Amino acid sequence: MISATKLKSVDFYRKIPRDLTEASLSGAGLSIVAAFSMMFLFGMELNNYLTVSTTTSVIVDRSSDGEFLRIDFNISFPALSCEFASVDVSDVLGTNRLNITKTVRKFSIDPNLIPTGSEFHSGPIPKVNKHGDDFQEEYSDGSDSLTAESFEKYAHQYSILVVNFFAPWCYWSNRLKPSWERAAKIIKERHDPEMDGRILLGKVDCTQEAELCRRHHIQGYPSIRIFRKGSDVKDNHGHHEHESYYGERDTESLVAAMETLVAPVPRESHKLALEDKSNKSVDTAKRPAPLTSGCRIEGFVRVKKVPGNLVISAHSGAHSFDPSQINVSHVVSQFSFGKKLSLRMLSELKRLTPYLGGSHDRLMGHSYITNRDHVNANVTIEHYLQVVKSEVVSRRSSQELKLLEEYEYTAHSSLVDSLHIPVAKFHYEPSPMQVLVTEVPKPLSHFVTNICAIIGGVFTVAGILDSILHNTLRLVKKVELGKHF
Repeated sequence: MISATKLKSVDFYRKIPRDLTEASLSGAGLSIVAAFSMMFLFGMELNNYLTVSTTTSVIVDRSSDGEFLRIDFNISFPALSCEFASVDVSDVLGTNRLNITKTVRKFSIDPNLIPTGSEFHSGPIPKVNKHGDDFQEEYSDGSDSLTAESFEKYAHQYSILVVNFFAPWCYWSNRLKPSWERAAKIIKERHDPEMDGRILLGKVDCTQEAELCRRHHIQGYPSIRIFRKGSDVKDNHGHHEHESYYGERDTESLVAAMETLVAPVPRESHKLALEDKSNKSVDTAKRPAPLTSGCRIEGFVRVKKVPGNLVISAHSGAHSFDPSQINVSHVVSQFSFGKKLSLRMLSELKRLTPYLGGSHDRLMGHSYITNRDHVNANVTIEHYLQVVKSEVVSRRSSQELKLLEEYEYTAHSSLVDSLHIPVAKFHYEPSPMQVLVTEVPKPLSHFVTNICAIIGGVFTVAGILDSILHNTLRLVKKVELGKHF
């Protein structure tokens, strides 16, 4: 068994009897300074240990979300009607999706971007299978030509006013014309305007009555509107509620649809309305007409991770558009790529990488308004977006934990004069590379080592300074005593 005396011989810290030591005022001052220095340096080292340190590298995109990319958007168009507003997607691989509706919502807005009603349920813009009669024969005008003045007169006179807003240069309008006139003639024979007074078919030439067509937000030709005289006449300053007709456009289908509209309306001279059971089952393919000329489009689409385009424009398989009357000015409230980040993930992102997140929604809050008084009003607005993915990874307790994936992009926008129908085009180009930000935690052993170095170093330096100061003072005292003797 080792004796206590032998164990004491390995003591690194041999003690000096207290009565052999001498305290000095200079030593006390240096001790206080050394203590504060230790505390200050300890605080700095602790802050450095707690501060996140990251490394940034550029690698080939290794996304876990596969080959698809989500695009979220919320865009307001003050002058593009929800009736024809279409969201289309295409890419370099040949993908071409027209009029996406499943994940897109539309809301009618006024020129000041204020909503004017509930969600606009348009559904897919239909492509009419039977548009006009296929045979040619002599026909006379059966519908009444309406002007701004006569339109108001007839709208208040007839319970149902069905109007064909057309343009003489329009291919689809010219195809509809024979069947429309024949249908109007048949309806007049069955429901004499003088004796019946329930329904009238009219037409408006939008090249002659441009203001009237603008008032009813006509952007595609031909547009068939159904105006009903109802209780809204008093509530809506004399205006009538109206719908758009999207059914077949041959004579037989038009006549059947008109009969279905007039059937529930009682005659002025009889209490009972004309009932036709066969016509009651006819689908007139109606839906509400837009209350205003503006539209807010919001939603998301999933696209392949290749260069492509997201295009918002006026689109229809059975209408023509006047490019000079289409205005795709817009205000972007949101346009972002990738999954939406929660508040917790956003705060974690800012903690780890304060410089990220600023370009996550580069277009947000920007307005792109074209001047309609410009000589060439056919203006397409293009946005060129270069998308880069940033992946933040945290390494803690020797484990790799992926925190979040974020897509940032640069945006360059321009106005382009076009001979075709103006569109709002967002051309996106995902980068094949990604930015990898990795958190590098500091080891606890490194922190402890530095603390020990701080304490030992300050203590040693303070001891050296105290020794120098003490010996200097003793030397000065000896010199002074020598002078006296």
